[in-house]
Amino acid sequence: MKKRFGIDIDGTVTCPSSMIPYLNKAFNLNITLDDIKQYDLTPLVDISEKEFAKWFKENEPVIYRGSPLAEGAKGILTKWRQVHELYFISARGSHLQQITEEWFLENALEFDHIELIGTHDKIQAAKKFEVDIFLEDKHDNAVMIHEACKIPVILFDTPYNQDPVPNGVIRVSSWHEAYKWVDNWLK
Repeated sequence: MKKRFGIDIDGTVTCPSSMIPYLNKAFNLNITLDDIKQYDLTPLVDISEKEFAKWFKENEPVIYRGSPLAEGAKGILTKWRQVHELYFISARGSHLQQITEEWFLENALEFDHIELIGTHDKIQAAKKFEVDIFLEDKHDNAVMIHEACKIPVILFDTPYNQDPVPNGVIRVSSWHEAYKWVDNWLK
């Protein structure tokens, strides 16, 4: 039976360490993904939240253009796209629509829809598009989507999302593990 997947982009489809080289270069750091213990990156840099937001806004087009795919994502998304609908729902701002679509084309990733909502609150978009399952890397998003929409949410395990999860939020360590869980769920 055809399902509609809601899928986050950054840290889910893209490698969760995508931003690290840019942070290291801009702020003279030497961090790895294991050093990022929370989603908010401001504590890692020695500037104010406002200054960091300005830096990020100026650099996000370059960061997003250069983001590598998460290991295993392309093959699994390609398989799912043959049978299901793929709705990519991201906190990126709508001004990044063209860059985002070009990145999908350059990486030969097919999609039914890309929605850039400009906020981390994805509940309204998940309801609007009536997704049956969601894939995410941000802990509080995963929990809130699951609780508000009563759908399973796959949470890709990273050092920055280690808080406990309720039943219905499924922590996976890879795209292959996500594929296996979804395959069983579809049966």
